[in-house]
Amino acid sequence: MAKTVVVYFSGYGHTKRAAEAAAQGADAALIEIDGEGNVTDADWEALDAADAIVFGSPTYMGSVAWQFKKFADATSKKWFTRAWNDKVFGGFTNSASLNGDKQVSLIYLQTLASQHGGIWVSLGMLPANSKAATRSDVNNLGGSLGALLQSPSDAGVDEMSVGDLETVKQYAARVAAIAARLKA
Repeated sequence: MAKTVVVYFSGYGHTKRAAEAAAQGADAALIEIDGEGNVTDADWEALDAADAIVFGSPTYMGSVAWQFKKFADATSKKWFTRAWNDKVFGGFTNSASLNGDKQVSLIYLQTLASQHGGIWVSLGMLPANSKAATRSDVNNLGGSLGALLQSPSDAGVDEMSVGDLETVKQYAARVAAIAARLKA
């Protein structure tokens, strides 16, 4: 089995719940980026030892949260030494709006993975886009680059779409499975 880590920042708890679903799907360790954009030395060691890394950030103002960006900037030390070269990567994002420019955040996460010489895993799911589709369906938001989640600005963490949570869970399982196949 591949060692998988989900590293994320969550401002209001919604992205944390998504990260927990991802970790469950991938049997992964969780690393939370703190409110100042930092992770611990032990967290860096876990990321270095991982075969797969799943990034998670809310989408704020059309991109990842500044705390995630600070973490990403700190990965430049890993970039310089090629420490994460050939790791498998995936990513997810949550915003209050159905669109909310989440695609921009996923492109940012994919670019970060690519700069590290990583292998990005697409969502690999058809969208739930028929008239009969509901918000409870898997991939109801129609992502392909990574997992998309939407949480209305006035919704609590316990009100998140079960379809979105299942999407990120299945996606993280896909990332881990591909990492395991590449590792074999």
